[in-house]
Amino acid sequence: MKVKILEAHDRLLHFKKDQDSSIQKGVEDCLKKNFDSLFYQERSPYIYIFAHPRTDDDGTTKRMLWQPRLLKPKAETNSYLFRVLSNTDVVEPIWMLPPRELWPQYAKGKVTENEIVNWSIDRFINNRLEMEKPDPEDLSEERCKQLLTDLIECKRQNKRDGSLLLKLNEFPTFE
Repeated sequence: MKVKILEAHDRLLHFKKDQDSSIQKGVEDCLKKNFDSLFYQERSPYIYIFAHPRTDDDGTTKRMLWQPRLLKPKAETNSYLFRVLSNTDVVEPIWMLPPRELWPQYAKGKVTENEIVNWSIDRFINNRLEMEKPDPEDLSEERCKQLLTDLIECKRQNKRDGSLLLKLNEFPTFE
């Protein structure tokens, strides 16, 4: 069968646009709809968003989990990490690491080449310690523990009250 170059190119563009859109939507939903994220954004100048796919119980369906974090986690394959300035749409990719077996697909000159993925893979292989190094602006571990304690207490209080609305502003915020 002969492949029509323009049709294949259109499909590739659609695929890349769809992937970018999925990542943007995941980040945006985590920033604007996730209670933990909203809580952290009111108390920290920035947050990390850690994403990783998981397979559902049916063994075939994959879904992406998006988790707000205060500290940078260890780098792992098949994960994405972004740093976001709180209450903005300023997103900095820290890494985008596909599963190791897919790395060759993103290589320079390949149809699915991706600059950020290649940069992330290179850092993961050659400089993982630097990649995982805390940002100079990261909150202290003590402050992060306190914020996590506050978050848990806020959720417990909400559960006791039986309220569907979580009370974000009843706990100290950062200034």
